[in-house]
Amino acid sequence: MRYSKPPVSLEKQLACLKDRGLKITDEGSALVYLSNISYYRLRAYTYPFQDNTAEDHPFIIPVSFEEIINLYKFDRKLSHLVFGALEKIEIALRTQIIYQWAMNNGSHWQINPALYRDLVRFAGQRASLQAEIDRSNETFIEHYKTKYSTPSEPPSWMSLEVTSFGLLSQIFQNLKKGPEKIAVAKHFGLNDISLLENWMHCFSNIRNICAHHSRLWNRRLTTHIKLPSRPSYSFINNLSVYPYKVYATFCCMQYILNIVDSGNGFKSELKELMTGCPLAQEKEMGFPSNWEVEDFWKD
Repeated sequence: MRYSKPPVSLEKQLACLKDRGLKITDEGSALVYLSNISYYRLRAYTYPFQDNTAEDHPFIIPVSFEEIINLYKFDRKLSHLVFGALEKIEIALRTQIIYQWAMNNGSHWQINPALYRDLVRFAGQRASLQAEIDRSNETFIEHYKTKYSTPSEPPSWMSLEVTSFGLLSQIFQNLKKGPEKIAVAKHFGLNDISLLENWMHCFSNIRNICAHHSRLWNRRLTTHIKLPSRPSYSFINNLSVYPYKVYATFCCMQYILNIVDSGNGFKSELKELMTGCPLAQEKEMGFPSNWEVEDFWKD
């Protein structure tokens, strides 16, 4: 089938929302919002309140345009909070990975195929790493290229400092199990290496969602996070949470933050933000009832 729908003016977009049952009290303000936040970006926030099996997607739950905008603004605040917390986690993970392998395997361990489980994946990851190095404009990368010719790649503490979180996660997963991997997992209070591999993958996915300004609220995550059965430190008591909802990942983030930055404000800021969650949408993110009274979340 060929797509044939024409573009629609802002006024018609607004009329369409009204016809479908969305309450709009200030049309002028609504038009301003639609001129700066696309109809299809807002559609992700109106979706749960509509009958999406019907052709015209009527609203079946009473809701106003202003409430949808408040939900959108809440999601932006949540995304900014999560992105900042993940920055701390990413830096700590990157630091430990570089340090543990460099101390045991030298400066350029990241290009040693003997350290990896899957050589085909290693080849692809090495090519991706080189591409990210070539794109970097960091002074220390330029200095290495100017001063040294062998190896052509900068040492691990330069190369892996400029790689993406996603590629770092893939490299870590592909590294063979050994004392370095055990040491990194233990540093972050985990006795199961596969758990840290899973967490890094999940964290990098959420980091990308935040970085690309995508919706975090009500998102069903494609990668399900695993919860620790034998954590070294305090963790949530209620493990019956949805692994594909963001709350479960937030718990794992807080667990890491308690180790790498004991004074981090993620816990208090998250609780404060959630007190203003619009339209009672906490459950859509996997938050269980009375989650904030667990010892793990208490200040």
